[in-house]
Amino acid sequence: MSGSLEADVDRLLAEHPGHLQDIERALRAVIRSEVPEAVEWVDFPDRLIGYGFSMKMADLLFALIAHKAHVNLQLADGAVLPDPTGIVEGTGKRVRHVKIRSVEAAQSDAVLALIRAEVAMHSGTASSS
Repeated sequence: MSGSLEADVDRLLAEHPGHLQDIERALRAVIRSEVPEAVEWVDFPDRLIGYGFSMKMADLLFALIAHKAHVNLQLADGAVLPDPTGIVEGTGKRVRHVKIRSVEAAQSDAVLALIRAEVAMHSGTASSS
């Protein structure tokens, strides 16, 4: 892991209240555990942390975006992912989100299932870099 990436993450998270930082760090840990090969980057203009099999939009998997009271876990294919617990929100044609309000929610079985489903949709289809 690049020290520069960690410095960028720390810089972005420093702008957020402590409870949101805890949620963002928990989501990062889950994503990095489930998708260790994912490329992670900080997008300062859009105030987010992105994940994909490359930095190409076609390979985007997730983004973490802090709001006042929660962190959105953006799901690149959230509109078509199985969501038996009904936690996916939004009306986008492709991208949808889950509002994560606690560390426990970030580590929940429902969120883990969505992360795994998103990765499964892209397995074998990632663009070559």
